[in-house]
Amino acid sequence: MCTVSLFPVNATDFILTSNRDESPDRPAVNPSFSSVENTKILFPKDPLSGGTWIGVSEKKRLVCVLNGGFALHERKATYRKSRGLVAKDLMLMEYVVEDVENYNFKDIEPFTIVIVDWKTHLQFFELVWDGEERHFEKLPLKPRIWSSSTLYTEAMKKERQCWFHDFLSEGDRRAGQILKFHKTAGGTNRDYGVIMDRGFVKTTSITQIEKKNDKVNMRYESLENEMISEEVFDFQKSAMHG
Repeated sequence: MCTVSLFPVNATDFILTSNRDESPDRPAVNPSFSSVENTKILFPKDPLSGGTWIGVSEKKRLVCVLNGGFALHERKATYRKSRGLVAKDLMLMEYVVEDVENYNFKDIEPFTIVIVDWKTHLQFFELVWDGEERHFEKLPLKPRIWSSSTLYTEAMKKERQCWFHDFLSEGDRRAGQILKFHKTAGGTNRDYGVIMDRGFVKTTSITQIEKKNDKVNMRYESLENEMISEEVFDFQKSAMHG
């Protein structure tokens, strides 16, 4: 997986959209709330790992995983910990910058993780683990797209960037239009269109997370069974009950 876009809406709000590219045989459970280490989190579950590829926690943080670092890697037979569990760990961290620096990524398969944190103010981060080193940087609050290195070559990524720039030039960056981009960019190109289908791997779901003031809406659409579910994380209520 996958394709991820991130848009700042204003100084406090954002929209992140993730297309999950996965084996159609790999199941997923619709997003739901749970409590882990006394922290409320909302995420769709990967039942095979118990982890997730995207989620929001009451630490005022969103974490979204793409498989692979900067380039295609050779997979090992086993790893110490799944990337889906790393995503959950990152959601639970108290101080994202310090805790990422101290986290043990050894023997975890390479990944790229997009982090949005609004504990004090809105911040975007990119964390890349290439199997040897962590590359962690704060990003400008500007629109951005990522494509998984395990599925898309540099040439494919570049063409997808062009589609993204075309979309940006149209100017309408509302959630519905972004979702339309995630469903139609690349047209009928099944190999590396934003909705892709190579048979053994295909876009199985789209998750869109939109923060507006104290509320975060998670919209999850399964392309396999054409079901849509929505959950709202109300941070004002969480603070009152905290």
